[in-house]
Amino acid sequence: MPRIELGPLGAVISPAPDPVTTAAAAAEVEGAGFPTIWLAGGALESLEQVTAAVTATRSARIGTAIISVDRFGAADVASRYADLQGEHPGRFVVGLGGAHGAKPLATLRAYLDTLDTVPRESIVLSALGPRMLELARDRSSGAIPVLVTPEYAARARETLGDDATLAVQLMVVLETDAERARAAARQPLSFLRQVPGYSANFRRMGFTDDDIEQLSDRIVDALVAWGDGDEIAARVAQFHAAGADHVTVMPLVTDPSPWKALGSALLR
Repeated sequence: MPRIELGPLGAVISPAPDPVTTAAAAAEVEGAGFPTIWLAGGALESLEQVTAAVTATRSARIGTAIISVDRFGAADVASRYADLQGEHPGRFVVGLGGAHGAKPLATLRAYLDTLDTVPRESIVLSALGPRMLELARDRSSGAIPVLVTPEYAARARETLGDDATLAVQLMVVLETDAERARAAARQPLSFLRQVPGYSANFRRMGFTDDDIEQLSDRIVDALVAWGDGDEIAARVAQFHAAGADHVTVMPLVTDPSPWKALGSALLR
């Protein structure tokens, strides 16, 4: 399976409930030079938000990071993909995940079986653990993990092999003050550490229960890039060197809009 062409860099935006606002945000990020834009799954309430982002942009790929298979039916996703493929071919990347029940692998396999009208080369999975990475390799174009280290990326590349796509989501804070940057990083981490899949992967990466419970500086600094544009660019480069095809940045605080600064640092 050829790697999906996402470009080396992307950006994550939080889609607004109002599709018009989502469309404006997507157009702004494309204008800053990012070739791929991902819609954060936590704020994805309707597939109309996907359509709004696609139609508001000229050529950027629009991906979902992620569509939760527990919230959106496969038939609805397939229908939306067909509509957008007809009008904007090759621009919608279906990122799937969110199977947090007792049998997440079986849930995703069954969902992919139903989604058989969407070509494999247009699908990525939010894989973290080794078995989920294997599923991403075997049933999609690749994986889009979040809250991982460059060392994890190197191991994921080994599991995925040379033909699958590895797209890493990297949370970033454009802030040089360590106390303020870490406080911003701890806001999403304080919730996500409670999700079993994330906490299990933190342990696989070598973080202790104390690191996870206390959100130590060690785990915060390893999982979230903070600093000025050059420091964030250096972390992005580490992921590329470790085997990531694509790194997409997810700003945690804005000033109020970080895209011009991030674009200047990352896309030069």
